[in-house]
Amino acid sequence: MTQQKQQVVALLKAIETGEGAPVAVINHNKYIQHNLGAADGLAGFGALLQALPKGSAKVNTVRVFHDGEFVFTHTDYNFFGPKVGFDIFRFEDGKIVEHWDNLQEPPKAPNPSGRTMIDGPTQSSGLEVTAANKKLVAAFVDDILVNGRMEKLTGYFDGDNYVQHNPQIADGLSGLGKALEAMAKAGVTMKYSRVHKVLGEGDFVLVVSEGQFAGKPTSFYDLFRVQNGKIAEHWDTIEAIPPRAEWKNANGKF
Repeated sequence: MTQQKQQVVALLKAIETGEGAPVAVINHNKYIQHNLGAADGLAGFGALLQALPKGSAKVNTVRVFHDGEFVFTHTDYNFFGPKVGFDIFRFEDGKIVEHWDNLQEPPKAPNPSGRTMIDGPTQSSGLEVTAANKKLVAAFVDDILVNGRMEKLTGYFDGDNYVQHNPQIADGLSGLGKALEAMAKAGVTMKYSRVHKVLGEGDFVLVVSEGQFAGKPTSFYDLFRVQNGKIAEHWDTIEAIPPRAEWKNANGKF
């Protein structure tokens, strides 16, 4: 595990333990916060921690990946209630200077295929194909989620083999199709309008996108696992973006 990965995992664990030492990895002169519920800077991070009822936080980081100046994680939290979250940290000169995240409350029960939001493989492999996998996933998101070119859908998958961790959707392309159909019938629209980040390590690629879900401005974080040049597995979190008047910092969600 790279030093930066270790530092990030320790920093997140400190939310649970209250340990002060791991927080030293944050640059106290520059910490740009994109969690809109926290004020900017290290003081904002500290204030958020102080608001937690003592002993209530639980942090289990299930996946951690490194791409250039970024470390990104997939974590099972109890943080003002149970949440599954992706966090992205940007390093500059060995210190963390920026943070983004996306949190969603997990359902009480597994999805239609018996999977949770965080189970499945945790270790990346095939570092030499990182760039190719990022390119593939970026093309998929652009084609299918942003532009709705559904005729290209099957080309990104190995038949119906697709492991799905979204709380509402069953495995396979068939499961995805059924879920989209049910949403359309219920008048629930999901629109991806802009991709902000594509980060990867080996067979795992995280895409950060902006759009709308059920008419509300929304942040989508989608983690894909690629196998033999096809999309094989998917995890995600969907978080509504609060109205600007409620933001605790002016940095925006992205």
